[in-house]
Amino acid sequence: MIQDIPGKFVLACIDGSNFSEAVCDYSAWIAKTVQKPLKFLHTIEHRHLPAVANLSGSIGLGARSELLEELTQIEQSRGKLLIKKGQIMLAAAKERAEKNDVPEIISQQRHGSLSESLVELEQEIRVLVLGVRGETHDDESSGHSARLETVIRSLHKPILVVNKVFTQPKSVLLAYNGNEASVKAVNMVASSPLFKNIVCHLVNVSDNPKESTDLLAKAKSILTSTGVEVVSSTLTGKVDDAIVTYRQEHDLDMIMMGAFSHHRIRDILLGSFTGKMLERTQRPLLLLR
Repeated sequence: MIQDIPGKFVLACIDGSNFSEAVCDYSAWIAKTVQKPLKFLHTIEHRHLPAVANLSGSIGLGARSELLEELTQIEQSRGKLLIKKGQIMLAAAKERAEKNDVPEIISQQRHGSLSESLVELEQEIRVLVLGVRGETHDDESSGHSARLETVIRSLHKPILVVNKVFTQPKSVLLAYNGNEASVKAVNMVASSPLFKNIVCHLVNVSDNPKESTDLLAKAKSILTSTGVEVVSSTLTGKVDDAIVTYRQEHDLDMIMMGAFSHHRIRDILLGSFTGKMLERTQRPLLLLR
């Protein structure tokens, strides 16, 4: 049964990283296409620096209270600067989205961790958009942050992980294996206006051609019944290798797949497929759980 994705708005996480502009552009494209409000979110995480406590204990008792008062004032000033910096980023993101003709834009700044904020907002989220690495990991040329993994594991909403400058997608690779997450992905492609003019490459990695063909045929019938153009293929080999290679050979613009399993210990022991795809894919990754 095809169902629309619930949620009041498209949520974009802005933190000043190198991917913030791309996050803004991809979220604006989604919001405009699905005709939903776009909300920009900036979170301020308060961190206590151990060095401050160590320093306060390394001087004489007479100066300790004076130093702590000064350190408190510095921390307060730092907090104000972070708030102002976030407000400037949110204003710039809103201006950029307005140029892309997004009809309704909301900005919000929250205190606390990103994952906590997203869990509180989850019921209102239609699609979450965020960068593969945050501002604190901008000097790294590859990989993803532990915070991203925490966010993906915490939510049960579609999450678009952005890793490149925006280009409007014309093709998507949908990795399908018949599990609940991949069925959700098929239903999303079938029901969402995002994919009406996008070619969907429906792929299954299997060593059993007959079983794979039957599995793909059922999913393809759902997609074609709603007018989606579908190319279906059975791939062989290691799952992440097969998908990455197929994406590169066909120069596809986006990958869509189920995210982390519920067996975290198994993921740690065997290596997470989602983690490998986050590391290896050079295109935005739309994840569902």
